[in-house]
Amino acid sequence: MSYKNKTYVIFDGDNDMWAYARMKGWKALENIDFNFYDAHDLKPLTNQARSEDYIKQRLSERMSNAKQAIVLIGNSTKNLYRFVRWELDKALTNNIPIIAVNLNNYRSIDNNLCPPIIKGQNAIHIPFRMRMIKYALDDFPPFHKTLDLSKREDWHYKDSVYQSLGLND
Repeated sequence: MSYKNKTYVIFDGDNDMWAYARMKGWKALENIDFNFYDAHDLKPLTNQARSEDYIKQRLSERMSNAKQAIVLIGNSTKNLYRFVRWELDKALTNNIPIIAVNLNNYRSIDNNLCPPIIKGQNAIHIPFRMRMIKYALDDFPPFHKTLDLSKREDWHYKDSVYQSLGLND
């Protein structure tokens, strides 16, 4: 079994690629303290990527190395079942901590946009802010390990965490 140190990012590839690209951009800048080991760098898709079964097999292999998952929640994420819902279901089944990142910058669950499959499933809901994402990547997986999984809820950080990170707005 390989060491699980990757972050698996789930997003709407048609509408929210900009957010994923921005995260990769933050990671690439040497003067910015932001890093994550992207599970999507593993097992690149080949020309067989037109087959749904092939894509799901590759995504499954990538997720098997993940210690956490980020779902970028945009306007249409909750309506995507073919891959997004499938990926979220796999993360829940494998007890992978889910960091729900609201692209509209809500600091807690946005009931209008959150995919129903992760409502009340011990995900943490945060805004799309670099320092907050970095904080959640470091903080939430260890906290998730301590949870009583028979109790399910939607998590968010207190205002004091945002203040300590200089995110007062």
